[in-house]
Amino acid sequence: MTPTSTPHRIGLVVPSSNITVETEMPRILGRHPSAEFSFHASRMRMHTVSPEQLRAMNAQRERCVLELGDAGVDALLYACLVAVMVGGPGEHERVEGAIREQLSTGGASAAVLSSAGALSEGLRAVNARRIALVTPYRRPLAEQVVAYLRAEGFDVADWRALEVDDNAEVGRIPGEQIMAAARDLDLTGVDALVLSACVQMPSLDLIQSAEDEFGIPVLSAATAGAYALLRRFRLTVDIPGAGSLLRADAAVAGHTGPPPGP
Repeated sequence: MTPTSTPHRIGLVVPSSNITVETEMPRILGRHPSAEFSFHASRMRMHTVSPEQLRAMNAQRERCVLELGDAGVDALLYACLVAVMVGGPGEHERVEGAIREQLSTGGASAAVLSSAGALSEGLRAVNARRIALVTPYRRPLAEQVVAYLRAEGFDVADWRALEVDDNAEVGRIPGEQIMAAARDLDLTGVDALVLSACVQMPSLDLIQSAEDEFGIPVLSAATAGAYALLRRFRLTVDIPGAGSLLRADAAVAGHTGPPPGP
């Protein structure tokens, strides 16, 4: 199919030390068979993944939203999962609502998503109830992520925290370390594995091979974010090599148009 002539503009609000989401998201969506995308980031200062620095980072959100509103983005993704989840159950709905209100007040309009909300959406899309996950965080923050997902209705059967709090180092965690943590999980009765519950911890190159190895859907904060964006744009979800979540429409016989909206 011929790509569309006008790219879908995606705004990303990211921590200043994050490099992975701006690498993985274009790689994922660049595989789409019929659409083009452009990516526009605004950054919030943050170096250490700690409650104090996450709070200080979140306080910079309004400036980033204003900048991306000026760029006329079609969708805005608040791309720091733990920064939202530390706010407690339902925080992604509050954050997304506040961003929508701010955009509207400034005369802009865009679909608004967060990595935290997208992860829950992706898990529901693969009909997962009992899950396992790998996080890069120190244990206290990882426990808050687990509690958040449990409040969302998921049974977190097992999880691992890699205990890295330097956000730049999170972006350099080797794939073999992530896979070793995943292989150490008890996946008995688990419906899906979240291989990276963080948009900064690289995992895209691991997703498909991990899914083949474990025999269950494997997703990450990045693949869930891509899934949610495609649904908001009402585009076909059929991205090869990134796990079954992103092949959601691949098996639809005779599919010629966009899937129904969420």
